[in-house]
Amino acid sequence: MTGYGIATADAPESRYSVEIKSLNSKFFELNLKLPKAYAEKELAVRNLCSKEIERGKVSVTIVAEKNNAEAKGAKINTALVQQYFSQLKALDLELGAGSQDLLSTILNFPEVISYSEETVSEEEWAQVQATFAEALHNFNAFRRTEGAVLSKDLSLRIGNILSNLAELEILEPQRIKHIREKFSRFLEDAVGKANIDMNRFEQELIYYIDKIDITEEKIRLNSHCDYFLQTLGNADANGKKLGFISQEIGREINTMGAKANDAGMQKLVVGMKEELEKIKEQLLNVL
Repeated sequence: MTGYGIATADAPESRYSVEIKSLNSKFFELNLKLPKAYAEKELAVRNLCSKEIERGKVSVTIVAEKNNAEAKGAKINTALVQQYFSQLKALDLELGAGSQDLLSTILNFPEVISYSEETVSEEEWAQVQATFAEALHNFNAFRRTEGAVLSKDLSLRIGNILSNLAELEILEPQRIKHIREKFSRFLEDAVGKANIDMNRFEQELIYYIDKIDITEEKIRLNSHCDYFLQTLGNADANGKKLGFISQEIGREINTMGAKANDAGMQKLVVGMKEELEKIKEQLLNVL
């Protein structure tokens, strides 16, 4: 399921920002972007994400900006630079080399430039955790809003399938009448009405009608649709379960289509299949 959440917090020396994004995925995939100073906290962040976020291709970005530019800048050892420069200048005059850019050479020497090592205090980490919690709250709120829209759409699709099923049940009695008339005309044209054994005709007709009977499929389809709506209303993450139920719904629809033997009923079956495909597409977005 797609989702987005962001939160920021200001502290006396730093500004923190946490952004959480997710795209659809069958599994939980996490991509972390942390400041270098937070490298030792990566495992803690991963554990927190895996505990709080279910499924999806998730990207978490944590940014910590220092308000004091000096705190994050490099420092030059001026005394060491002066010492190097005086020695190199004297050597340059002695050798007559005429070097023009001694300073840039010196800046590459060891210990001339030093960088202050950034560390994360417990107070800073507590602030980052609080910011993460706020971003996660916004992220889940986004997902809940999207989930409500998905739930409404899925309920509508199931309702359309049940509506088609109700229309199909109206057409079904007429199907038997049409089958009887079709077989009767065929036999009359083939062997003549006087030569038809009506007892045998009725027996074969009953056998055929029993083979194409869809009573069980209708009952199971109704049951599966009710179970789908019931599962959809549960608070638990049931995306995979809804996927399994949709497979069972598809199985009953396909069987009815194979047995229909009627243009009007086949048209309704095609409509059910179309709604079911839309349901399957949407289920990719459900946890």
